[in-house]
Amino acid sequence: MSKKIRVGAIGCGYWGPNLIRNFIEIPNAEMVAVADLDQKLLDRLESRFPQIQNTTTNYRDLFEMDLDAVIIATPPQTHFVLAKDCMENGLHVLVEKPLTLDSNEAKGLVDIAAKHDRILMVGHVFEYNTAVLALKDLIKSGELGDIYYIDFIRASLGLFQTKANVLWDLAPHDISILRFLLDADPITISSTGLSCVNNGIEDVAYTTFTFPNRVLAHIRSSWLDPNKNRSVTIVGSKKMVVYDDLEPLEKIKIYDKGVEVIRRTDTFGDWSFAYHYGDMIAPYYRFEEPLREECKHFLECIESGEQPRSDGLNGLRVVQILEAADYSLKNKGLTVSMDFETSEITSAH
Repeated sequence: MSKKIRVGAIGCGYWGPNLIRNFIEIPNAEMVAVADLDQKLLDRLESRFPQIQNTTTNYRDLFEMDLDAVIIATPPQTHFVLAKDCMENGLHVLVEKPLTLDSNEAKGLVDIAAKHDRILMVGHVFEYNTAVLALKDLIKSGELGDIYYIDFIRASLGLFQTKANVLWDLAPHDISILRFLLDADPITISSTGLSCVNNGIEDVAYTTFTFPNRVLAHIRSSWLDPNKNRSVTIVGSKKMVVYDDLEPLEKIKIYDKGVEVIRRTDTFGDWSFAYHYGDMIAPYYRFEEPLREECKHFLECIESGEQPRSDGLNGLRVVQILEAADYSLKNKGLTVSMDFETSEITSAH
C-alpha cells in the first residue's frame, strides 16, 4: 500500500469543512492539521472531526508538520500570500476559486509553482461535475450541431460579500465551465450591473461574451433574486440542452428541437422557416460528488506529477476574464477584449 498523502488545510469557515471532510474520507489521504485565525471555528471543527489532532491559528505552523499538500479556503484577497508561502515551503496547493483577485498575482503563483515543481490547482469544482462532463461530450460529439449560444443563470438571495462584487463571487464558476465546454477564451466581453443593497459593490451583473465560431454566451449573476437558480442552456443548430444543477434526478434534458430557413418566398422580405419539434430525453448519468472528484484528482496529480485539469494557468485565465468583465462593469458596459499574454484590456470598438 502506498504512503498516504499528508494534507493540511488553511481556512475552516464556509467552504473549508467540505474540503476537509472529503480528504478525511479519501483512503489515500491523511488530513493532518487545520489552521484558521478564528479559534471558535477550530473548536467547532474539532468537535465535528475528532480525528484531526492538530489545529492552529498560525498557518505557518503547518510547515513543521511534514505535510505534502495544503488546501486553501480563505477569502480571495489572501490567496496570493498563502499559496506563495506554501509552495515556497515545498507544499502542493489546492486553492479555492478565484485563484486571486489580480491577474499579476495569479501569474506570479503559476510561475512559483513551475519554479518549485509544485502542483497548483484551483477549485473550479464544476469541471469535475458529471453533468458538465456530459455537456462537453454532447458538444464534442456534434449531436447538438453548431453551437449558437450558451446562457447561464446563477442567482439566489445572498450570500452577500463585502470585499468583492457578485462577478468575482459567482461568475468564476460559469466562466470556468464556459472555457471547459468550448476549449476557448472569449474574444470580447461586456458587463453591466447594479449595486442595489451595498453601495459600490455590485450584487447583480449581466455579462456577455463572444467566442470563436460566432458563439455567444451570457451569464446572469445575482445575490438578489427570490429564487435559487443554477442552470445552463445550450442552443445548437440540431438540438438544445438544459442543465439544471438543482434538479435532483434529471439534471440534463436534451430537446430535439430546431428551426432552419428553407427558402425565400415570393413576397419581398419574407422567408419560409422549417420548425422541428422532436422528443425530450433526460439521459441517466451516474452522479459522483464533484468536490470528491476534484479532491481525488488533486491527489492523483501529486502522485503522478501531471498537471491538473483546473491548473494554475486555468485559474489565471479565469482571473483575466473576470478583470476584463469588471473593467467593463465599471465603464458602463464597454465592450472590451483581453490580451491573455500581457493581461492588457482594450476597447473592442
